[in-house]
Amino acid sequence: MKRLLVALLVALPLDAWAAEPVAQAAAAPAVGSVGGQLTQLVLGLLLVVGLIFALAWLMRRLQNAGPGNGQVIEMIGSRALGPRDRLVLVQVGEEQILLGITPGRITPLHVLKTPVDVAETKAATPEFAQRLMELLGKDQKDKK
Repeated sequence: MKRLLVALLVALPLDAWAAEPVAQAAAAPAVGSVGGQLTQLVLGLLLVVGLIFALAWLMRRLQNAGPGNGQVIEMIGSRALGPRDRLVLVQVGEEQILLGITPGRITPLHVLKTPVDVAETKAATPEFAQRLMELLGKDQKDKK
């Protein structure tokens, strides 16, 4: 079978193979100026970049369109214990779980029986800031 194919390829004149692309190239219409080619290139590039941005926007919209926004787990708070260790308070449904996070492990430390009220923890921060400003204000008055 291979010998038959080789014999057929050798028997065909090479001019028939070579003449066809030359005829196609000669029949191709002359392309416009360099400015026209550059404009076509820029418009094509803008079309492709615009398509990429449109698809990225569409993917974000589809990911956020899940049922209930897909947010079942919510991080309530976090505290650094060291350069690589953290405590994280996570709410899953009605339960709050205290997690210990190290570089190689996540360990549930405690499941809280009574959930921590987020409003109470937010109210403590302005009091600290106010107290700090009072202390800084007293220090500045003492220096004058």
